[in-house]
Amino acid sequence: MHQRPTPPTAPTVTTGRRRMARKALLAASALGVVTALMAPVRAGAAPAPAAPTAATPLAANGQLSVCGRQLCNASGQAVALNGMSTHGTQWYAQCVTDGSLDALAQDWRSDVLRVSTYVQEGGYETDPAGFTARAQKFVDAAHARGMYAVIDWHMLTPGDPNANLARAKTFFTAMAKKYKNHPGVLYEIANEPSGVSWSAIKSYAEQIIPVIRAEDPDAVVLVGTRAWSSFGVSEGSDESEVVNNPVNASNIMYTFHFYAASHREEYLNTLDRASDRLPVFVTEFGTQNYAGEGANDFTMSQRYLDLMKRKKISWTNWNYSDDHRSGAVFKTGTCNGSTWAGTGVLKEAGVWIRDRIRQ
Repeated sequence: MHQRPTPPTAPTVTTGRRRMARKALLAASALGVVTALMAPVRAGAAPAPAAPTAATPLAANGQLSVCGRQLCNASGQAVALNGMSTHGTQWYAQCVTDGSLDALAQDWRSDVLRVSTYVQEGGYETDPAGFTARAQKFVDAAHARGMYAVIDWHMLTPGDPNANLARAKTFFTAMAKKYKNHPGVLYEIANEPSGVSWSAIKSYAEQIIPVIRAEDPDAVVLVGTRAWSSFGVSEGSDESEVVNNPVNASNIMYTFHFYAASHREEYLNTLDRASDRLPVFVTEFGTQNYAGEGANDFTMSQRYLDLMKRKKISWTNWNYSDDHRSGAVFKTGTCNGSTWAGTGVLKEAGVWIRDRIRQ
């Protein structure tokens, strides 16, 4: 659904105990002391600031879970997280800094950061330990600022997630071990499956979810759907294949991706129908075409956002970087500087999406 860019040429316990530990972390976050436990995002950078006086999204909502078709907070109330996705961290780690995350949490008022670890394309497979550490650093930085973190296993090519099954087991074992006592994570186990049947994706999910649950039984798991997470629409199917053959696991949601300039009524209607039957999280969308470039279609994008707001569907926008494409929110070169807040450093799409997150 979304064609990824080439690399830039510029430089670039028991369950009860786990729950008690998660509550302790929430209390610490509310007091602003979690930041003292975290290494700076960039060597030599100033420590993250203390939490603001108002409760952060993480402190206010606590451990999330799926209740019915909704994402719910620790009090059982339906919530919708709104935020941003990083670009591939093998290319744009320089866009995920103390300053940029301060801006995302405080100026943009984001609830969530999606941390995208590509598997191929110069990503995880080239340095598993290094990319695991990098993902953990960015997740920790989101938590230090009171945001949730979506841990995105960004498989794209090959489109069959089973091709990376062993790598996924290693990665999610490491991540679940680290965050088993933390309420601030959601695990996205397959970004955009393509060219593969729903039954094969379901089989993959039913092998990965127990790996996560063995370490972290409480966190929400997000399952990619067929045809670039379109519920199969981009390959001539629809959500019925998931409705009729759901993943055999609890506390999960299914992902949907769209790019408003390319994906019109059929996709919007699919999201509407699917969310009537299934718990859905839109972990990636853009206001441009499916390649994340070209003119923005804000009118169609707003129709999607209105639907998601009405139905309390959480979303993260692609992407929080200064890639040259129109879908990257920052003007090219911003990530080599030190100014992140406000609209002066933003492209047209960045101004628009920042305003929507702040609403």
